[in-house]
Amino acid sequence: MSWPGWCRRPETAELAEAFIADALARQGIGRDQLSLHADQGTSMTSKPVTQLLVDLGVARSDSRPHVSNDSPFSEANFKTLKYCPAFPGRFGSIEDARAFCSVFFDHYNHVHRHAGIGLHTPASVHYGTAGDIRAQRAATLDAVYAANPGRFRHRPPSPPKLPTVAWINEPTAEALIRSA
Repeated sequence: MSWPGWCRRPETAELAEAFIADALARQGIGRDQLSLHADQGTSMTSKPVTQLLVDLGVARSDSRPHVSNDSPFSEANFKTLKYCPAFPGRFGSIEDARAFCSVFFDHYNHVHRHAGIGLHTPASVHYGTAGDIRAQRAATLDAVYAANPGRFRHRPPSPPKLPTVAWINEPTAEALIRSA
């Protein structure tokens, strides 16, 4: 596997700008569709990146200074990676680390079903197939219930619901009222 040059260089504003622009273009993300949560690092607070986000209509959400757990989604991902039974104590080389992470993140995003998103994969939610999958699950559960209702105690089973919104720092009810 060939890795892009930005994987081997130190973080800079120019690399952050190129990375963000490329990711938005690849995913077909239009204006006012995305909020980007970032740390307070020099690359993410640089003028080129800040202007790029304004130009692309990307809302910013910044970590609080000196708080290591301000991005729970990333922190959960790192914990899953760190406690993966296959995670080695050490990697023999940067290539070994990249190869491991490539397999791990492919599985995490396309195979592993996450409880917090209705037992769907992140890819399914991201690409909009989770609703159809949930409907298929509901049809299967309905058929199982119709075939043997005595198997279930009080009501027909239903698949887990998909969350409607995800927050990093959910605004208080008072803040929502003020902004309305």
